[in-house]
Amino acid sequence: MPKTRTQYVCQQCGRTAARPMGRCPQCGAWNSMVEEVIAAPSAARRTRSLGVRSAPQRLSEISGDAEERLLLPINEFARVLGGGIVPGSIILIGGDPGIGKSTLLLQVALEMAHRSPVLYVSGEESERQIKMRAVRLMQDNQKAALPLPEDLFLVTETGLEAILEHVSEVKPQLLIVDSIQTTTLLELESSAGSVSQVRECASKLRELAKSSGIAVFLIGHVTKEGAIAGPRVLEHIVDTVLYLEGDRYQSYRLLRSVKNRFGATSEVGVFEMGERGMAEVTNPSEAFLAERMINAPGSAIAVTMEGTRPLLVEIQGLTSPTQFGNARRTPNGVDFNRLLLTTAVLTRRVGLRLGEQDIFVNVVGGLTVNEPAADLAIAAAIASSIRNAPLRAEIVLIGEVGLSGELRMVGQMPARLKEAANLGFKTAIVPQRMRKSEPWSADIKIIETRSLRQALQQALMEKG
Repeated sequence: MPKTRTQYVCQQCGRTAARPMGRCPQCGAWNSMVEEVIAAPSAARRTRSLGVRSAPQRLSEISGDAEERLLLPINEFARVLGGGIVPGSIILIGGDPGIGKSTLLLQVALEMAHRSPVLYVSGEESERQIKMRAVRLMQDNQKAALPLPEDLFLVTETGLEAILEHVSEVKPQLLIVDSIQTTTLLELESSAGSVSQVRECASKLRELAKSSGIAVFLIGHVTKEGAIAGPRVLEHIVDTVLYLEGDRYQSYRLLRSVKNRFGATSEVGVFEMGERGMAEVTNPSEAFLAERMINAPGSAIAVTMEGTRPLLVEIQGLTSPTQFGNARRTPNGVDFNRLLLTTAVLTRRVGLRLGEQDIFVNVVGGLTVNEPAADLAIAAAIASSIRNAPLRAEIVLIGEVGLSGELRMVGQMPARLKEAANLGFKTAIVPQRMRKSEPWSADIKIIETRSLRQALQQALMEKG
């Protein structure tokens, strides 16, 4: 009989230890070490694994034809995936509870089931619950129920062995597992959601996808920090990792690609949550600026890049005399350290008295802007608020702010300027070009400035 041993595995990062620990020495999580019994592999199993023979092939003899993707009618989803669903790929989708992961994948299943069989496996909801949501999603504008597709199969199951049997019976082209943390393998004694269960179940599903050509979607839970729960190796097993982001109090959702073997990473699709599920937002910049107040002090327009897509967002700044000893810096949607950096440059290089001012910065629409290209817009919004002078309504601001008060160029400037011109903006304040590259858009006036002080003089309606 093979010998067994006991080890303790961190459920956050996957670190193993021979004895229990109150705090994981690798990720710092408390009370995350769980006891697991590991069985030594038998001799027959070792022989079987070593008996698989592989044959090397010359690179010139390998077929290089691009595999045809499965067409996905949800264009925003298809663009994030790189143009469609690749047969035999395995895709992991994570996000906060209630953000809309199951709703979005059920919409994908309803659309794909009109063309080929789809199997939706749920370990958290019953078939009746999924059917009720599907009926609601299939309603038209007059609240009339549209016919449900015939080739969409539902099953409530957590055992991976039973799921594989259902796959062999239905022979779907698309398999959706909701969620990977509820799926269990009977040969493992650990509980559902443990490191070993998640790792082994994902590996089995990957083998299924690569051997049969079935596209597999996995829904994953996230930790309180926002990362996908389970071992980090889970993200290495799959081909694509997507995050569904957004403020639960806002209707907009962003589907972001952080890993994609078949397309661009950092690509973003924008959706709006409504009664009929996720609706595509084909022009997100226009939607984010719809409720903007013209000529309001403290409002600036930044052009940020989400993957290959330029987005225009409104950044609001507000300054108020502090009522306490230490002034507060409160960001919402921007990085706290970038706000501190921008505030310090405005104080030291521009001469604004911000030491006794509480500063609040907000990105409208629940978005999160992390790239340095929004530095100039953040600085302009703060300066506009403290001077009580609005920025020109038809102007956008693009640029990174340096510690010396200089403006630095950012990438993909032609695409940013073209998007701003398409939305009707007349002027763009950008850093001065030190070297010529591809030509900029001729549909918008370009004001090149070398320093933050010059940019604020050009942007504010009242020069100070």
